[in-house]
Amino acid sequence: MSDIEDIGTGLTEAHGALAVAGLGDMVWGHVSSRDPDGRGVWMKAAGWGFEEVTPERVVLVSPGGEVLAGTGRRHIEYPIHTRTMAARLDVGAVVHSHGEAAATFASLEVPLRALNHAAAPFLEQTDIPRYTDSGDLIRTDDLGDGLARALGDAAGVLIPGHGFVVVGPTIAIAVMRATLLETACRVQLSALAAGGPRRWSDEAELESKRHTVWNPEQYQAGFDYLVRQARNGASSRTASFPMQPQETR
Repeated sequence: MSDIEDIGTGLTEAHGALAVAGLGDMVWGHVSSRDPDGRGVWMKAAGWGFEEVTPERVVLVSPGGEVLAGTGRRHIEYPIHTRTMAARLDVGAVVHSHGEAAATFASLEVPLRALNHAAAPFLEQTDIPRYTDSGDLIRTDDLGDGLARALGDAAGVLIPGHGFVVVGPTIAIAVMRATLLETACRVQLSALAAGGPRRWSDEAELESKRHTVWNPEQYQAGFDYLVRQARNGASSRTASFPMQPQETR
């Protein structure tokens, strides 16, 4: 199997895993993978939901927004992916989602706390960063660069009024971080509603968790589980659709 076939399969699995995790938003949101030849990013074509992605519905988008390979239109918000990868050479995959818990939590302007394991990857600093220049679509290089600056060297960034972006060296790690961020935000929202939180992991425990709870093998195990769940539901998915002509975010 070629590198490109591997990428198509990996992105199909990634979007299916996110659908299982409840992070879909009709046809919006996307996962990207860095092109091994440096031509840009591979991501799903516009107009498809996470659960509808197949290797044939993946396109290669240049840094300038040109579709270099694949069938279909690119997403408007491709600069999220191209500018993040330009700024972060350690990043192999990017996930953008409109997760409801993360979007709600982002609006509160309170620090993320490690109430369970899920928050650990995002707290190497005192809090997860937030991109506050705009809650609109990230549709230009300038906005993409601003988002990348807000992200810095972190694992993820919240976008108040919009959603979130997470990154990883691999598709599996990026997808798992997306599910973990949504979980961490949902858990803290529950704690806030109950009058807390009052206790959370300290820095020493967080450092331990990043190496034990969320090492590459654990990330992969979680991703493989989500992929299996997506495959188990594959029989209910329609096999073929006409490509949607519109460009979507």
